[in-house]
Amino acid sequence: MKELVIISGKGGTGKTTVLGCFAALAQDKVLADADVDAPNLHLLLSPKPLEENDYRGGQLAIRDPEKCTECGRCEEVCQFSAITDLRIDPRRCEGCGTCALVCPEQAITMHPQVTGRLYLSDTPYGLLAHARLLAGAESSGKLVTEVRELARRIALEQQADLILTDGAPGIGCPVIASLSGVDAALAVTEPTPSGLHDLERVLRVAAHFRVPSAVCVNKWDINPGVTQDIERLASSMDAVPLARIPFDESVADATAEGVPLVEASRSPAARAITELWAKVTHDGIL
Repeated sequence: MKELVIISGKGGTGKTTVLGCFAALAQDKVLADADVDAPNLHLLLSPKPLEENDYRGGQLAIRDPEKCTECGRCEEVCQFSAITDLRIDPRRCEGCGTCALVCPEQAITMHPQVTGRLYLSDTPYGLLAHARLLAGAESSGKLVTEVRELARRIALEQQADLILTDGAPGIGCPVIASLSGVDAALAVTEPTPSGLHDLERVLRVAAHFRVPSAVCVNKWDINPGVTQDIERLASSMDAVPLARIPFDESVADATAEGVPLVEASRSPAARAITELWAKVTHDGIL
């Protein structure tokens, strides 16, 4: 069983569009959406939930007034201004546990809190593991790990050959959780200065974890010069410049319809992504 994660140094490069097309083109696979802060793969795949569970990824400090001697030590050490007049504001509490640690009467205890939902859904293109953090919730990296573990469990049960993961954008904790232990990464970028800059950062993260990487330039024809710069950068960082996808208005039409591009049209971008999938599967990346 192999796992391919699609990453991008920044949001809005077309990462989910490419993954949605791969979901339609691939056989014998399980899907995962590791962007738990702002998931949108489900918008293309029309999932029907099969399982839904609470995710407890954070803690909240609770004070027992019967044990509390009102010494004020908890309020002194709280770095988030979450304790005022011995009252704990759950909106400010970060669950660090410092107040519970210093309380001489053990009047403060930490309680797990529901910070998101974890789903297993059926789609026309296979089973999908995905999740959503509650607004303002933390521990997105841990929830990404939960999503990937769910996808692996289902893939083992079904004896699937492949896991396709829509990674989180950027280079932070969710991206690290998306990349660790995968077989290959495909970075989707766009030919802009910010696209070039952020691609370099995410390729360095992939290299740190020794993940073989390839690069695809989306909307390459809006700036051919920067596209060439991106491909030179990729080669210098031992990432394979794998494909170019042209700007295509049919992408927006397919997204509005809520279907993968390759299912909606045979446009230039759809053909380019189909060719990209053939390269991914036959050129030794997986």
